Amino acid sequence: MNNLENNPRLLAAAQAILRLVIGFLFAAHSWQKFSQFTIDGTTASFAQMGVPAASLVAPVVATLELVGGIALILGIATRIFGALLALDMIGALALTHAQNGVFVANGAYELVLALAAGAVALALMGPGRWAIDHLLFGPKRGKRAAVNA
Repeated sequence: MNNLENNPRLLAAAQAILRLVIGFLFAAHSWQKFSQFTIDGTTASFAQMGVPAASLVAPVVATLELVGGIALILGIATRIFGALLALDMIGALALTHAQNGVFVANGAYELVLALAAGAVALALMGPGRWAIDHLLFGPKRGKRAAVNA
C-alpha cells in the first residue's frame, strides 16, 4: 500500500500548486502596484503607512514581488525568491499590518501572513520536481547524492 506522506508524485504536485498560487498572488499584487496604484502612488501609500525610505522601498518591493512571483511560478531560484519574499512579507506585517488585527478587510495581516508562510515553505522545501530549477539542477544533485551514499 502506498503511503500518502511518502508519495513523490503527491509531494511534487503539492509543491507545484504552492508555487503557482503563491507566485501568482505575489505577481498579481505587484502588477497592481505598477499599473493600478503606480509606483508613485505605492510610494505615497508606503510613506503614509510609515515605511522607512518609502521612495526606495516601494519600487524595490514591487519589482521583487513581480520578478519573484514569476520565478516561483516557473520554479526558478525558488529557495532564494521564497526567502526574499518571506522577508518582504515579514516586513509588511511588522511595519504596517500587525496593529490592524487579523482580518484583511481591516487592513490587517491575514493575507500577508499566508503569503509569508507559503514563501517560507517554498524556501525550505524547494521547487519540487515540476520546476525549471529541477530540470537545470535536480539530476546533477541526484547523481551526486547517489555517488556519496
